[in-house]
Amino acid sequence: MLQSLHVKNLALIKETEITLKDGLNILTGETGAGKSIIIGSVSLALGEKVPKELLREGDDTALVELVFFVENPKVLEKIRSLGIEAEDETVILSRKITAGRAIARVNGEAVSVSKLKEVASLLIDIHGQHEHQSLLSKKKHLEILDAYAKDALGDKKIRLSACFHEYQKLKKEWDSSNTDSEERARELSFLEYEVKEIEDANLLDNEDAILEEQYKKFANGKQIMDAVSMTYGATGGDGECASELIGRALRGLGTVSQYDEKLAGMEQSLTDIDNLLSDFNHEIASYLSEEEFDEEVFYQTEKRLDEINHLKSKYGSTIEEIKAAAEEKSKRIAVLRDYDTYLEKLRSSLDLKKRELDALCTEVSEIRQKEAGGLSDAIAQALEDLNFLDVQFSMEFRQTDYSANGTDEAEFMISTNPGEPVKPLAKVASGGELSRIALAVKTVMADTDEIPTLIFDEIDSGISGRTAQMVSQKMKLLAGTHQIICITHLPQIAAMADVHFLIEKSVENNETISRIHPLNEEESVQELARMLGGVEITDTVIQNAREMKALAQRITGE
Repeated sequence: MLQSLHVKNLALIKETEITLKDGLNILTGETGAGKSIIIGSVSLALGEKVPKELLREGDDTALVELVFFVENPKVLEKIRSLGIEAEDETVILSRKITAGRAIARVNGEAVSVSKLKEVASLLIDIHGQHEHQSLLSKKKHLEILDAYAKDALGDKKIRLSACFHEYQKLKKEWDSSNTDSEERARELSFLEYEVKEIEDANLLDNEDAILEEQYKKFANGKQIMDAVSMTYGATGGDGECASELIGRALRGLGTVSQYDEKLAGMEQSLTDIDNLLSDFNHEIASYLSEEEFDEEVFYQTEKRLDEINHLKSKYGSTIEEIKAAAEEKSKRIAVLRDYDTYLEKLRSSLDLKKRELDALCTEVSEIRQKEAGGLSDAIAQALEDLNFLDVQFSMEFRQTDYSANGTDEAEFMISTNPGEPVKPLAKVASGGELSRIALAVKTVMADTDEIPTLIFDEIDSGISGRTAQMVSQKMKLLAGTHQIICITHLPQIAAMADVHFLIEKSVENNETISRIHPLNEEESVQELARMLGGVEITDTVIQNAREMKALAQRITGE
């Protein structure tokens, strides 16, 4: 679960930290108090794009940090498979934002945004208005069904995807294989020329690197010899060189070293230097005597390098790639020389793969259609619990062309009025209905969903009265298996809170600042009264708030 949230220098928030609990965490506050900033800051920590205007005016850096405690062994295993160590089952996601960039970290280690998102997707799911809208997409309907049917599907979707890509590759090869005999003859002739060109070069492994080193030495031969000669002259040549000067110093020091131990030590050090310099001079003198510029060798080296670089420009950037190109071209030559046999094998492989793909598509489709009945019944029941009085819910299937996901297109169908036939969800549901349908789906999927923390951003959009009460009960039910963090305007939902937080805005030192803090029992009642009563909070409104709180406790058995 999400243990704590720390936000610093984001929009209206100077700095705040809240400790969250298991169960239902409710966040309420006046419009404009900063509720959207809380969700926005969490989204930032999960890897979403950083809007420039989100950095607090006058501050150079901002920080968002989320601390998770992970109890589910399966989730821990997935996190560790991403290379993240979770000591004491703790995972810390953070994002430091400056005017120029954002640095993402997981457990203190800098990571890419894609890695941050991958880890976050295992820990938390934000469900807001755009998720409601995603229910209007038929693609999303099939995703929900497959998640519901994951145990029945097993590894069949993975096998189907792999089979589809193999089939696609064979199909592409078959479509491009219909060439006439003259075109094949031209291709064969050209390939034979290319392979002969590579084979005639007799390339050796790492030959280019060796030749380039030799060429560099030859090309800079005069500069090398001038520098070496100058060095030898300075260290061991005739006249006042380093060797001569050190020898003179050594002889002078030797006349007095017997009178002082410190001088004797210095004499030994200078002797060691003299010996090292002597060895160096022998080595550099040998280099000068052995090295000489051979114009013919230089010419042959340059010519061979030109030949290799010409092949690189045509067949690959390394000798290994050139040789691999020759192998591929040789395989193609073998195909062209016996083209009828090749076509027969390709046709046979394509037919076999198509039959395998058809069988997998049929198997997956049958499982989907069977599981769709159970999913539809469960969602219909959840919708009745959310005050859809006479609802019919089902899934309609259509066949499409092959894809990595099979040949199914599935769509949620619904009727919310007696006597009306079911119609596509996108054509029927209003905004308020869509939010309830989203909650119903999330509730049904709770048993298959291993993500421990769910955030609902104003899921109460467009609902009120009895419907709001039933939504609150469904939210509380969901909080029995997940940690729920919910931003709401409805007192019916807020009354169900295990922990109730208030977000409020104030002006301090001519600055507008948003703060968030937990409410005790009496403070929670006062906040419910504000949500119920608006501008004027009377004793009657406060009493209604107390009754609402007491009713919520009776419903949940607390």
